[in-house]
Amino acid sequence: MIQLDALGPNGPFRARNRVSLTDVSGQQVGEMSLVPPLFIDRGLAALRKAGQLPADDRVAALARAGQAFAEATIADLAPQQYHYAVSRLSGLPVTVVRAAAEGMARAARSAYHAAMSGMPAGAAADWRDPRTQRGSAVWIRRGDVLGIHSAGNHPAVHALWLQALALGFKVAVRPSQREPLTASRLVTALREAGFPSDQVILLPTDHAGADRLIDGADLAVVYGGDEVMRKYAASTKVLPQGPGRSKVLLTRDVDWSACLDTLADSISGQGGVACLNATAVFVEGDPGPVAESIAERLSALPSLPPEDEKAVLPVQPRAAAAALGEYLLRRRGDAKPWLGGDCIADDLGDGSSVLRPAVFQVSSQDAEQTRIELPFPCLWVAPWSRADGLRALRDSLALTAFTRDQNLISRLIEDPSIGNVYIGDHATVQPWEGLPHNGYLSEFLMRAKSVVRN
Repeated sequence: MIQLDALGPNGPFRARNRVSLTDVSGQQVGEMSLVPPLFIDRGLAALRKAGQLPADDRVAALARAGQAFAEATIADLAPQQYHYAVSRLSGLPVTVVRAAAEGMARAARSAYHAAMSGMPAGAAADWRDPRTQRGSAVWIRRGDVLGIHSAGNHPAVHALWLQALALGFKVAVRPSQREPLTASRLVTALREAGFPSDQVILLPTDHAGADRLIDGADLAVVYGGDEVMRKYAASTKVLPQGPGRSKVLLTRDVDWSACLDTLADSISGQGGVACLNATAVFVEGDPGPVAESIAERLSALPSLPPEDEKAVLPVQPRAAAAALGEYLLRRRGDAKPWLGGDCIADDLGDGSSVLRPAVFQVSSQDAEQTRIELPFPCLWVAPWSRADGLRALRDSLALTAFTRDQNLISRLIEDPSIGNVYIGDHATVQPWEGLPHNGYLSEFLMRAKSVVRN
């Protein structure tokens, strides 16, 4: 049984109020403390009072923590035990969890470089820079304490906030109740690597406590659905991270049949649960053959327990999987099913079900179904016309465009609602280390201030 405690400024804390941690079969595998609002307030106050590690010490400690996260036994869990536990809790294929752990080590080593990549070219990183003697912009933090309201769909969401630590922020993390092990393991690794306990804390709590954390921090990164995006859209202190609604565009001037591997990976890679997974493919011409070919490719994926080395699809408790299937059938409307039209839940016989892929064809690029994003490989294939412009392609975290049209490429890159544009044979989920995920995080965390000194 895993006992997951809060990690406050004075060390581990086991609260009276605890919630069960259950795996995809419904079996209890541990407990997690839920801290009260007063504990959150005191934790944030301790972060504000804390001193700051020198930048070189932060960089070195981050590198040590990343290596330990991937390779060491932490809180009595060896790496293989951590992979297994996260796989069973989240339903992610164990190979995806393992790759995310390795990616965490790389993200920790490069956190400072990634954070500094967002610094304006005309700014200095320190007021002591000689440029300030004749006047220069200096890059400064917009606050001291960053709150993280994290998601549980994928371990990699925790790699991003390491950049805030690299910049000198103190960080308070509220882990997901679905999969809190990654956050706990990372905070523990950071402390063991040299970050004092008043630099980074873990605050497992309920929804009311999460609101307390967001309100009390100087800045916050909040993961969630459309309701989160609406709630914080106008806030200057909250960076909302919502659905990705990533897409693929196929124009007439390319042979889409040569791109099937990339299409399939965009849809089902990472288990199909990531914000970078493609949820819609837009086809200039007849979308039917494209939908049919993708459905044929995805139908061959096996249904296996998440801890199986050959698993590639996500798993959820039987009732949750059935509810997702019912929701999909309600929302599909008159879309033509090519795959998953009857059922997407494949019962494994232990209380859990594999979420199998679904492919539907809609009649219009404006069909509302193309905005539906679900936590498994679920794809909507739609026709697209140049005459209608970019309307259907907007609001995308990532867009892979198979096209040779230079004018169209320019318009896609210049559109501010499209986060990342990949031209040609690049899957939407392909990692590009060192490049911004959804803009540089430091664009939100930092600002430039004019400094002139004698």
